[in-house]
Amino acid sequence: MDSIFHEKQEGSLCAQHCLNNLLQGEYFTPVDLSSIAQQLDEEERMRMAEGGMASEEYRTFLQQPSGNMDDSGFFSIQVIFYFVMWFVCVGLGANPLQQPRVPEPDDKSNVKFLIKTN
Repeated sequence: MDSIFHEKQEGSLCAQHCLNNLLQGEYFTPVDLSSIAQQLDEEERMRMAEGGMASEEYRTFLQQPSGNMDDSGFFSIQVIFYFVMWFVCVGLGANPLQQPRVPEPDDKSNVKFLIKTN
């Protein structure tokens, strides 16, 4: 490795800078993180609706702002976790949109991923 990548902090985009510094490159933008935050919000809304769209809990939930992002540049740990898992899945050759497979005990794909990233 010739140099260490370091993305300087801009605004309150801690999650973006954390991910890019961890993964050593300009992989993710605020737009990428916002897109996943909105998808997570929609998944949460659908789960809450399962309890009844007329319920008080659902109506209260709809009145609350996103717990996955805000206008200041905050992104939740769920958004960060999604992107770390996405990066790991891509490194292992898996489709990050599918359920991750459990590797067999003799599966060496994890070793290949570690070698590629080091």
